Amino acid sequence: MPEKIKNLLELAPDERANLMITLLSKGISGKVLDVMKSIPREYFISSEHFAEAYHDKPLPIDNGQTISQPYTVGFMTDLLEVKPSDKILEIGTGSGYQALILFKLGAKVYSVERIQELFDRSVRTFFDFGCNGIHSILGDGSLGAPEYAPFDKIIVTAASPKVPQELKNQLSTGGIMVIPVGSRESQTMLKIKKINDSYFEKTEYSNFRFVPLIGSSGWNTNE
Repeated sequence: MPEKIKNLLELAPDERANLMITLLSKGISGKVLDVMKSIPREYFISSEHFAEAYHDKPLPIDNGQTISQPYTVGFMTDLLEVKPSDKILEIGTGSGYQALILFKLGAKVYSVERIQELFDRSVRTFFDFGCNGIHSILGDGSLGAPEYAPFDKIIVTAASPKVPQELKNQLSTGGIMVIPVGSRESQTMLKIKKINDSYFEKTEYSNFRFVPLIGSSGWNTNE
């Protein structure tokens, strides 16, 4: 483990441990928590927010984006039912935190980010954590990554007004997609399982809030 990461892990061990206990009590699996506690959240935020690193809430990162609430990260990861060697598409790299968790769970991760500055930073992040196997893509995440499809799992970490058909098309039969869908102010988390090309099973979980998915099959920047 790089020295920089080790040093950050030493900053707030009690706060990190307490957060993991809280998340366990809320139903997040031990498998996911074992990975989450190995990744210092301080790495992804400015030093002015270090005291809040292990509060269960979203925090700001660059370019008006956020690192999601730890509970939400754990919940979405559990919904994906990640298995070793799963080929997973992440829409919205952001800080890179979610992609790192998926990679450390043994997945083959392809992550799309539309903002150049966040894309560049995430590439450095994956290098710092020794996760060079994550495939970073700069582009419109609402269109997925058709050149690398199909995917066993797809996770969307931004709010969409609908489930993009392009993402449905890129999901393998039997695959799972997790995506928040709704208005800009409030979304329902959907777990979608592709039974075949024309039938998808859907389970809904309410009351989430994400930054908007901007793109051709998401929100327009002017909406």
